[in-house]
Amino acid sequence: MKRKITTIAAVIIALVASVYSANANVKPYKDLNNKEVLFSYVSASILGSDMYNKIMFADDFEYRNTANDDKHDKKSYLKYLKSLKDNKFDCEQTIEILDQTGNTTIGKVTMEFPTFKRVDYVTLVQSEEGWKIKNVTTTYPL
Repeated sequence: MKRKITTIAAVIIALVASVYSANANVKPYKDLNNKEVLFSYVSASILGSDMYNKIMFADDFEYRNTANDDKHDKKSYLKYLKSLKDNKFDCEQTIEILDQTGNTTIGKVTMEFPTFKRVDYVTLVQSEEGWKIKNVTTTYPL
């Protein structure tokens, strides 16, 4: 399962990169669906990819970690993701769409590491520029 999701995420990123690298003014996320944007999020947070991170997140993005009540805005979260570049975490991940109503989607990304589990609840909103990640809330269930 881990390899399937990793392969799918890599294919999506390669597709986005190859299709849109010719024109820098094109909005690469405009034509992606909400699940493809979630795959890109997984690629950034687990596989260390930094491609298109700046445009994946909404300008008013907020990250929240419930374990220590940390909160971060887009700028500081992008800095964190940049620090993960080329790191690959050893975990199995699953991606689910929990709800989609109109231009809002709630997704769930579960990452099972050998000693703990991390669950990210991701809120996406659809704008003129395509689906953007507006909010990520991280939990660590027992």
